[in-house]
Amino acid sequence: MFQNIFDLAELSVGQHFYWELAGYQVHGQVLITTWVVLAIIATLALLGNRNLKETPEGFQNLNEYITEFVRDIAKTQIGEHDYLSWVPFIGTIFLFIFVSNWSGALLPWRLIEIPNGELAAPTNDINTTVALALLTSLAYFYGGLSKKGIGYFKRYVSPAAFLLPINVLEDFTKPLSLSFRLFGNILADELVVGVLITLVPLVVPIPLMLLGLFTSAIQALVFATLAGAYIGESVEDHH
Repeated sequence: MFQNIFDLAELSVGQHFYWELAGYQVHGQVLITTWVVLAIIATLALLGNRNLKETPEGFQNLNEYITEFVRDIAKTQIGEHDYLSWVPFIGTIFLFIFVSNWSGALLPWRLIEIPNGELAAPTNDINTTVALALLTSLAYFYGGLSKKGIGYFKRYVSPAAFLLPINVLEDFTKPLSLSFRLFGNILADELVVGVLITLVPLVVPIPLMLLGLFTSAIQALVFATLAGAYIGESVEDHH
């Protein structure tokens, strides 16, 4: 029995199950778990909007609570006048990261055997977190350019022209910090739980698993909040 627990706790860091698509190698295990996460989100959305009622209940109540929560994040970070158009983007980012993180903590991915590597949360792969961070960068560039046009680039020489290199460097550090923060926290949580299950397999890891659920939710909130803050910074009016 203990040998089975040890096998379950073992982590294959850096090993991947590759697929060949159009001549390129992609991480197959990440695509599999990503599709599962998207299916979960789509199912919750369909259940919550299937039979809409004036007094929400069940999944409709859950969907409306999530929508209001995301609206509050967008409104706080982006501002009263511009936030509504960004609610879908912020909501998508938040839900995908939240469900991905919790899937790594709640779903027994490692019980499913694949030829190489192992299944884990999509956010446990650096490629996923970098892609999310780059989408956020594209979003705030788009927001600033669509509202201010060429005038958006004045921010690079504001309040003084000698700050141009620092302001340009900031645009490179934002996606780096977003991606590595999310990836590092999720990977570290799974590594710690895996090691503790190996050392003391029965009782001690349970509180840490519960703490992992909490920190996973916080990571989704932090990423969505920072994405909203960056977008709000790009669309705000400077006087």
